[in-house]
Amino acid sequence: MKPSRVMNGIFYGLIAFSVIVIALGIFRSRENVAKPRPEPVRQVAATGSLQSSEPYFDFGNISMAAGKVSHSFRIRNTGDSAITVTKLYTSCMCTTATLITPAGRKGPFGMPGHGFNPGISQTVAPGGNAQVEVVFDPAAHGPAGIGPTERVVTVQISESAPLELRFAAMVKP
Repeated sequence: MKPSRVMNGIFYGLIAFSVIVIALGIFRSRENVAKPRPEPVRQVAATGSLQSSEPYFDFGNISMAAGKVSHSFRIRNTGDSAITVTKLYTSCMCTTATLITPAGRKGPFGMPGHGFNPGISQTVAPGGNAQVEVVFDPAAHGPAGIGPTERVVTVQISESAPLELRFAAMVKP
């Protein structure tokens, strides 16, 4: 039995519609990748006396093939008494963080629930500085990790709410 002309027309119409939808999707996805992201507003993040003058960092375009990237966030105790960092953790397994103080390095620490992530008992003196060194592996998620990425590193202290440090990247193959 031969298909009717109407059935052929519907079949070819559906194929044409599908091709158009796929082409538009590819065009829109490339358009979104090519758009420059707006420059974030520079601000100071603070939780009690623990502050960071750069709570957000943008790696910009990075390549999976080039390997891991890192950035050090500077934090400062602006208060009159010592602050104790009790925990340092990340929002994803693709990221690790290390606390660096004059007393030494603690870490690297990762995402809670994925491997051993012990507490820290590291003191930052009044007026003292420390760094949180963040390492991001853009290849950790494989091909599914291509595109815009945002992650958070949390510095938990005993004296007040945690300090969140954020970074972004546009991951390319």
